[in-house]
Amino acid sequence: MKKEKTVSGKILDFQVLKRLMSFVIPYKGRFSFLIFLTVALAAIAPTRPYLIQYTLDNDVAVNNHQGLLNMILLLIVILITQAIIQYFHTYLSGWIGQYVIKDIRIKLYRHLLRLRLKFYDNTPIGQLVTRTVSDIETLSEVFSQGLAAMIADMLQLIFILGIMFYTDWRLTLISLSMLPLFLLSTYVFKEKIKVAFNEVRNAVASLNTFVQEHISGMSIVQIFGSEKQEYKKFKAINEEHKKANLKTVKYYSIYFPVAEIFSASGLGLLIWYGAHGVLNENETGITLGMLIAFIMYIQMFFRPIRMIADRFNTLQLGIVSTSRILKLLDNDDHIVDKGNQQLKHIEGNVKFDNVWFAYNDIDYVLKGISFNVNAGETLALVGATGAGKSSIINLLNRFYEINRGEIYIDNLKIKDIDLDNLRTHIGVVLQDVFLFSNTIRYNITLGNPDITEEQIIEAAKLVDAWKFINKLEGGLDYNVMERGATLSVGQRQLISFVRTLVYNPEIIVLDEATSSVDTETEELIQNAIEKMMKGRTAIVIAHRLSTIKKSDKIIVLDKGEIKEEGTHDSLLESNGFYAQLHKLQYKEIT
Repeated sequence: MKKEKTVSGKILDFQVLKRLMSFVIPYKGRFSFLIFLTVALAAIAPTRPYLIQYTLDNDVAVNNHQGLLNMILLLIVILITQAIIQYFHTYLSGWIGQYVIKDIRIKLYRHLLRLRLKFYDNTPIGQLVTRTVSDIETLSEVFSQGLAAMIADMLQLIFILGIMFYTDWRLTLISLSMLPLFLLSTYVFKEKIKVAFNEVRNAVASLNTFVQEHISGMSIVQIFGSEKQEYKKFKAINEEHKKANLKTVKYYSIYFPVAEIFSASGLGLLIWYGAHGVLNENETGITLGMLIAFIMYIQMFFRPIRMIADRFNTLQLGIVSTSRILKLLDNDDHIVDKGNQQLKHIEGNVKFDNVWFAYNDIDYVLKGISFNVNAGETLALVGATGAGKSSIINLLNRFYEINRGEIYIDNLKIKDIDLDNLRTHIGVVLQDVFLFSNTIRYNITLGNPDITEEQIIEAAKLVDAWKFINKLEGGLDYNVMERGATLSVGQRQLISFVRTLVYNPEIIVLDEATSSVDTETEELIQNAIEKMMKGRTAIVIAHRLSTIKKSDKIIVLDKGEIKEEGTHDSLLESNGFYAQLHKLQYKEIT
């Protein structure tokens, strides 16, 4: 699988920023207040040096104790006010960020629920997890540490420059004499750290992928005794992760001392020139208060510039994450549900009429499939792997759209039936049973509050699952752990039967439902299947032909086409494909 690399985006990608800011609209009142706080914070910070300058030149110089006391009280009020504004600014920017990413994550997950299975066939799950978790989490930093903080820093720089030039243009130019070198070093650092951050993120992604895959497949690793080889691979990946992080450490270690040198050099030039001006105050007009104020200004000026490189990278990565999320949201590869038929009950008649289907729109896996299943009948689908058996049930549930032809239920086209309503009438038991890391109750009801405990117990007893469920600690509240790891294959299969039964569908689809269980459990399940299918339409896919002898109709598929159709006995008599398959299986058994 091709690795997806993290790259930085354009900071001024207005199209992406515009769409990102559209998520702020529900909170526009708070966002407007945040902008007000940002401006207030930027404006209030430079007032302290100015007031200190005024105090030194107008109160301290003439021994005005009352004026000094008044100014101290004013400065205390300003500091408290600034602290309060800073608190609300930090909290509000974080609050908006968290609410925005909550909304985006909900919208994205709702969108993922609507995408067709074809999309998931072609998209790595890890990539989708990254979009839903990591990329969206990056957006919170855009609001809390990137956008709002950058705007505050830029405004503060503008206010400081304005006051500095208003106070004395000579001291301002001297103070900023090192600014070009400072900005150059900041730009170089920004570019270097951007690449380093990208390498770190890619290393983290590789590390996460490796750990996730190999912990999930630990049984395979141990079965084949490849612990040493996998350990070496992990060490190599971990080494890359270490190198990438050390590279960022190196750049920070270089940049901050260099930035401090330029900042200190500018400060030294200011003190040298300013001190000379103070000594010749009558000629230069430079006062001691003015010099001290400029020392404070230059410290306040260079501090946000040192931080701005990180802010730029945060914003760049945020733009990349936003672009990825928007690209996923713009994906319209979902089932178009135009059906308006809401059916409370169906008879269960199923008809495929000249159905053609291809997963990639080129290589057809079903070619002109036509058959009928009357209500209450059982249809068995037989064929080699890749013959198209599973594709038929996928199309019946509208997990995929057909290319040509029509599928009917009770003489209604399935595309005219509301999608959710259609699927409530069809119960599916898959070969690979998936159980969530939750209780047995949840895995049966899937969180549906309308399903009562009595219904669960009744369905469990029908398939003889209640015996083992009732013996487990907590019964229905027993946690099956990830993918049902604490249960046997047969127990997981029985739970999937119960999950299907509690929804009481009129059509039941069994996809290799007994292929992964032992003979004793298979006999148990077969008895349960007969009870479960009574009065229902059933479509059964099975490799074990012994399980479908009683089917009303058997269809033999080969390379997407129907080769034979009939009952078990009639197909044996015809001595065709089915008969040969039956002989092979009987030979294996004997």
